[in-house]
Amino acid sequence: MASSDSRTGLRRWRLLADLDRLPPVMRLLVGTQLAFNVGFYMVLPYLATHLTDDLALAGGVVGLVLGLRTFCQQGLFVVGGALADRFGAKPVVLVGCALRVLGFLLLGVAGGLVGVLAGALLTGFAAALFSPAVESALAREAGEQQAAGGLARADVFALFAVSGQVGSVLGPLVGTALLLVDFRLACMVAAAAFVLIGLAHLRWLPRREAAHAGERMLAGWAEVLANRRFLAFAAGYSGYLLCYNQLYLALPAELRRVTGGQAALGWLFVLASVLVIVGQLPATRWARGLGGTRAIVLGFGLMAASFALVALSIALPVAPSVWPVAVFVVVLTAGQMLAVPIAQDLVPKLAGERRLGAYFGVLSSAGGIAVLLGSTLVGALLDPAVAPPLVPWLVLTAVPLVSAATIAALSRRGTLT
Repeated sequence: MASSDSRTGLRRWRLLADLDRLPPVMRLLVGTQLAFNVGFYMVLPYLATHLTDDLALAGGVVGLVLGLRTFCQQGLFVVGGALADRFGAKPVVLVGCALRVLGFLLLGVAGGLVGVLAGALLTGFAAALFSPAVESALAREAGEQQAAGGLARADVFALFAVSGQVGSVLGPLVGTALLLVDFRLACMVAAAAFVLIGLAHLRWLPRREAAHAGERMLAGWAEVLANRRFLAFAAGYSGYLLCYNQLYLALPAELRRVTGGQAALGWLFVLASVLVIVGQLPATRWARGLGGTRAIVLGFGLMAASFALVALSIALPVAPSVWPVAVFVVVLTAGQMLAVPIAQDLVPKLAGERRLGAYFGVLSSAGGIAVLLGSTLVGALLDPAVAPPLVPWLVLTAVPLVSAATIAALSRRGTLT
């Protein structure tokens, strides 16, 4: 038994060491996710609290602001992805960094809804530019490396997720410290961080010829929209982003209900990040062995269970406690670890390894639409004057169940093979 544990530990560290053996461009792309998340998580986990406590906005308005920000990010990935296919990754990443700097500055100085909306929309659109550019470039590079005998592309996306979660650990810790002063300072520091990120990419990200230079952007969108297999998968997978977005909307609201505050929020984000850092690589290896679509369906099943656990804790006649939300974070994160890298590896296959920027953009846009509609509804339901505390968690339980059923049905019909 000890020998087996030792071999398991060695395999984990060997995969982590593979990061150092990636080509320089792939290391930069993987490391980019860490840097982006440090800047992002300094501010966004605390935005709902700022809007509610500092600006006195209603729950439905807060849900709308967060939903619009996410829609402007995920919903407009289709634009960023097409631009990356047309012009290449580097200029799109640099413009995205500049817009995020401006967005954080606006969030820091805004004293009302109009300014907050402008800042939120800019920070969202910034990610809509740089994220699909980075993801499509990484998918292309990883596919070539896998064909040459390198790491499996799913494992590269797992490393990408781990890198992002390291940033997700550091970002909230920095943000929590800055919030001891005020929200404005956190926004200013996050803006400065994206200035540095942009300068780093200006210096070290190579300018490669665009995959579809000279072609009209509409040609890429037309090709994606004609791929019914991919569109069916994107529709089923879109529930993931709505589930994940509840870490910023439903989780803070439930913490406030059971504890009267949100002091534990930063530590719960750290818990989720540590789980991914420690478990993502072995979880992805296990998921690949299980079979791609089975792992995705199981991941959505775990997400549904996480919401159901909180609903059960609310329904039972027991004293409110922080433990159900801690278990919620663990189980939701486990579902994410199983589903996301496998789904990201499936996208280039469904795309025929073409127009990856447009395909990743449409995938994220489908999730953005789900978040825009779902977060507005959930934000309203989280208001005790609108619905009892149990109702939003029951609604959220249904979302990943529908996604799991959709992807399972596509798999049974052979649509995803």
